[in-house]
Amino acid sequence: MLTSGTGLRQIAFVLKVDQRAAQGKMRKMSRTCAHLHENLSAKLPASMTYLLDEEESYEQASIRPLTVPLLIERKSYFHVASAVGPIRRMAPEGTARRRRQEREERLHGKRPDESYKCVKQVMLALKRRISGPLVLQTDKKSSYVTLARDVFGTDLIQETTSGKVPRTTYNPLFPINISIGMTRDNCGRLRRKSWLVSKLARWLRGQLSIFLAFRNYVRPRTRKSKDQTPACQLGLLPRQLSTQETLRWRQDWGDRSIHPMNVRGTRTVGGVAV
Repeated sequence: MLTSGTGLRQIAFVLKVDQRAAQGKMRKMSRTCAHLHENLSAKLPASMTYLLDEEESYEQASIRPLTVPLLIERKSYFHVASAVGPIRRMAPEGTARRRRQEREERLHGKRPDESYKCVKQVMLALKRRISGPLVLQTDKKSSYVTLARDVFGTDLIQETTSGKVPRTTYNPLFPINISIGMTRDNCGRLRRKSWLVSKLARWLRGQLSIFLAFRNYVRPRTRKSKDQTPACQLGLLPRQLSTQETLRWRQDWGDRSIHPMNVRGTRTVGGVAV
């Protein structure tokens, strides 16, 4: 339900539990899923093509915007990393929205802009997972070019496409565009003008951790691919995980964590017998 656009209030109503119980369960699941993703994707194949772009959301009110960069592998649509951070987008002078923003900043100080920091965070997450050359496709935002060179150095081949190019299947950035659309469809917290929006940025990070685990390891890549998830297509797992397997074992021990496909808990993620 969390990866089908359902809000916590509705989940609590359907499951006949208190809303705080649903919130607590989601936070616990998000921690497990974040560690699971780190453990199962510690090494990615080299010489692949990756795509990066940002989408925007907000916390509590639209005058408090957030950036949500997403980085995926082109062929499998494997979601490598995402991040969430505040950004500063001031409305035109004289508008009611600008006056609200100015009142907000007088009360709480100037809103930070962490777009650069968040994009670097997802690039570093990719850097940790690969060794060797890669192709990175982005739009023509200048900070992407600078950051990519700093992070990947000479191993990088960067390709840029104008953001004004029609977003059809012929657009080189089509895989990242449709992936961002899927996050908005499957994560209610990312829907524009919705009361499901996160009150704090850290809860949106938790939601994205659950979505990445579901998208990469549980949900098939397409309807025709049967049990072939993005992780299967990259050779990270032999088959898709069930929801129960995804949440079966705690994953905060790194390579020593029990592998999610191991029923008896006799083998770790690192392949060591327990």
